[in-house]
Amino acid sequence: MAQGDGFVMKEGQAGESAPKSVLPRIDFSSFILSLYSSGLVQLGTVEDPSTGKKTKNLEMAKHTIDMIAMLQEKTSGNLTGDEENLLAALLSELRIAYVAAKV
Repeated sequence: MAQGDGFVMKEGQAGESAPKSVLPRIDFSSFILSLYSSGLVQLGTVEDPSTGKKTKNLEMAKHTIDMIAMLQEKTSGNLTGDEENLLAALLSELRIAYVAAKV
């Protein structure tokens, strides 16, 4: 792979003339919120944006919860206070929703 052939495009590279879409900021909090949103869809709490329907997939929901818990463990001591609080709160909410969904 030649230098500069990576996935990240920088200013002035090909494709820059394409219309810019509005994408969420790339940071840890938005990443965790994305996983959280996926968990809510998998728990059937919110509609799947691609189908408009609520469906439960508890196996995938548990997998998502386990991924977030792993991130919490692996990032311990490396997050801001706000990031730690957000991660803990969202993980707790998903765990409670998972227990409720199993009933």
